[in-house]
Amino acid sequence: MTVADLPDAEVLADIVGWVSAAAPYLSALPPFALAVWIFVAVRRARLVRDALADRAAVEVVPTSTFDPSEGEVGRWARQLTRVQPSTDGVPARGSAARLRYSAEDGRMRCFLEGPVTAAAVLAMPGFAEVEVRAHRAQKDIQPVRFPQLPAEAK
Repeated sequence: MTVADLPDAEVLADIVGWVSAAAPYLSALPPFALAVWIFVAVRRARLVRDALADRAAVEVVPTSTFDPSEGEVGRWARQLTRVQPSTDGVPARGSAARLRYSAEDGRMRCFLEGPVTAAAVLAMPGFAEVEVRAHRAQKDIQPVRFPQLPAEAK
């Protein structure tokens, strides 16, 4: 019995011919895939670096009678889930909302920080007995002033 006698010998010959013709292109596929993977990794790292470099922070100051219910905690958690969609494609590492604690002069302070694009979400009060203080001063926002018309133009 020879190869020519096998059923579908023509199909096998066609497959061998196609593989031998495509071999140079198939050998270029792994370096191309590696180049694409490196490009995506570098782009992702840049997005994360840029997002982490420019973050908004608000101070969260609870009252002395602060005792949240389970429902309030759940609402606040759902509110914080709105932070990541506002970052428009930044990986989770750069778009996460974070609680940061610090101690100054024996006083503990709690800060909530996240991407600048989510500053409005971060500044929203989540609990009834918690004051949210924005630390990023908006000095670059100037009030709108309309010029006064002369008395004759009225």
